Amino acid sequence: MTPTGRRGTTVEVVALWVVTLLLIRGVVGLVEGVGLHEVFLALVPILFMYMPVALCRLRGVDSYGYPLALPAFSDRRAWLDPIKLNAVVIALILVPWLVGYHLYQTTPWSVDVFGLHIAKPAYHFQGTMPDSMLKLVGYHVFFVAIPEEFFYRGYVQTRLDEAFPPRWRLFGAKVGLGWLLTCVIFAFGHSLVQFPWWHFAIFFPSLVFGWMRARTGDIVAGAVFHAWANITVGTLDALYGIT
Repeated sequence: MTPTGRRGTTVEVVALWVVTLLLIRGVVGLVEGVGLHEVFLALVPILFMYMPVALCRLRGVDSYGYPLALPAFSDRRAWLDPIKLNAVVIALILVPWLVGYHLYQTTPWSVDVFGLHIAKPAYHFQGTMPDSMLKLVGYHVFFVAIPEEFFYRGYVQTRLDEAFPPRWRLFGAKVGLGWLLTCVIFAFGHSLVQFPWWHFAIFFPSLVFGWMRARTGDIVAGAVFHAWANITVGTLDALYGIT
């Protein structure tokens, strides 16, 4: 692809990202600030899933050329293989992650960055489970993981890979600059909606989501891992008395 084509694709992706996230920010603002009924938050996953489809129609291309769909539940292979991949990855990272989480949450610290004072108190294990595990799972599967993977890995990463063809082989997956750019866009996209200081750290699990997209060719594995990671953090936050 020519440099002009690369610039055009990058501008297209950034425009899609900004417009979608500003619309989502508007929905969240209306619910939280104006008091609009929270049922309107259902527009958030709808925007994530259908804005790329609308852009495909505007471009005159078939959206099915991108992994913007989930396989039928009757297609066992399409679900079992991503679940097996998740089982391997989770087995490798679970213990270090739990140890790191415990050390981070039980250690208080404070720092001043560019005049901004950031402080974290010490939390301790309390053993309190989330109020509704079913609600936690349903929210992160259907409102967060699947819609965001549609948007970021299904369209954005695929589109950027067209502009910047993957050149690196990483644990059986071919990745490249499009993978890294998508991770940056994904991490800082959260800050367009809300702005906790730690959003930059979302870049790191995003590397796994994008690698799974490249490794499997669709978004199922990344969506499963995305949901698992969010549900695990939500459960740990409840166990340590954070939420």
